Amino acid sequence: MRKNREYKSDVFSMLMESKENALEVYNALNDSEYTNPEEVEIVQLERGVSLSIRNDASFIIDMNINFYEHQSTYNPNMPLRSLIYFVNTLQDWLKDNDKDLFSRRQIQIPTPHFIVFYNGTQKRTEYEEMRLSDSFYHKAEELQIEIICKVYNINPENNQILKRKSAVLEGYTYFVEKVRENQRQGMNLEEAVDSAINDCITNHILEDFFRSRKDEVKKMTHLDYTWEKRERLIRMEEYADGEAAGIQKGEAAGIRKGKIDSLMEILQELGDIPEVLQTRIESEKDLQVLTSWLKAAARADSLKEFREKTGLNI
Repeated sequence: MRKNREYKSDVFSMLMESKENALEVYNALNDSEYTNPEEVEIVQLERGVSLSIRNDASFIIDMNINFYEHQSTYNPNMPLRSLIYFVNTLQDWLKDNDKDLFSRRQIQIPTPHFIVFYNGTQKRTEYEEMRLSDSFYHKAEELQIEIICKVYNINPENNQILKRKSAVLEGYTYFVEKVRENQRQGMNLEEAVDSAINDCITNHILEDFFRSRKDEVKKMTHLDYTWEKRERLIRMEEYADGEAAGIQKGEAAGIRKGKIDSLMEILQELGDIPEVLQTRIESEKDLQVLTSWLKAAARADSLKEFREKTGLNI
């Protein structure tokens, strides 16, 4: 069984612990004008919930319950995860508010809203919607239940109007992009994060937050990146389990393409891939070699480190 993250949160959820920040993002998304942060009720589950389905922020305002999550890796199962989280949260809410499910009077519950902020390197549209019904084995004309997750791509060139309404979203995007830029320039992860924090402080971008929680941000970002790399390795190991059977079925070409595509996606997160390196990777026929390169890429903090580990200093 996979272990959950052993830390409290990541940088985005740290930002969203603040009622003021949660309210600002809510207003930006909904074109609302709430001004009193005390109207925001931060929601925390009383029960133990696997952090693999945790969301980054939950809060209630005016009987609207909002579930916000940021993702650097696109996940089509967000509606299913949101369903699980909503049910667990609702159970706690009913208990905290002394609601009786067997009452003859209909219980009014907070209206749920599910939002995903995507900032990964994989190319995605500026806005999209994920629906729980897309996961149903049998498609039904009359749905008995539905959950819609609204996905906003907050990478630098996307949803700029939305980000201009929210210093939190704009600042978070700036910080993440600055970390990536520093890594592309050859910094290791620790150097990249430290430099990005100092850059934000110098340019007055979420300055108070980064000044007061600098050490925590450094720790959380490092753990978050480490977790993502670990998840990549797990996915690669799971993929390898079925590889032999696939080869027996004559699917070697498809497996090879999948490995190359995955490798290129990981390397893009580490920096701009030189054309000569891309050509070399795409020409490789040996599946075991591609697997070893994939593992090296998942563990590397920079393109330079990957090339040194693999001998691809071309």
